Amino acid sequence: MATKQSTIDFLAEQIQNAGNVRYQKMFGEYALYCDGKVVALVCDDQLFIKKTEAGQHFLDSSYEAPPYPGAKNYLQVPEDKWDDADWLVDFIRETTISLPIPKPKKKKQPLNRK
Repeated sequence: MATKQSTIDFLAEQIQNAGNVRYQKMFGEYALYCDGKVVALVCDDQLFIKKTEAGQHFLDSSYEAPPYPGAKNYLQVPEDKWDDADWLVDFIRETTISLPIPKPKKKKQPLNRK
């Protein structure tokens, strides 16, 4: 089941004050970025924030779940927390700070055709 556009729009609006927030559609689901870092996934209309030590102050390990089969565990945010924009912004901001800066992507080499 793919995430509805209305779900990602609502979540992006709720966390807009966390930093430079954007999202990207991937295989019917979404990756949420803050300041250039992937901080969360939205899959099947559920919010999953990357696990960090800072994140453990917001949700304990009982909220760990994989966003899709075969994925590492993230912290699954209960829907009743989505309306608390201040809490979500703090959670996203702390997670963003805790994550490493993404490595620059290497440029693809052109194919040698003979």
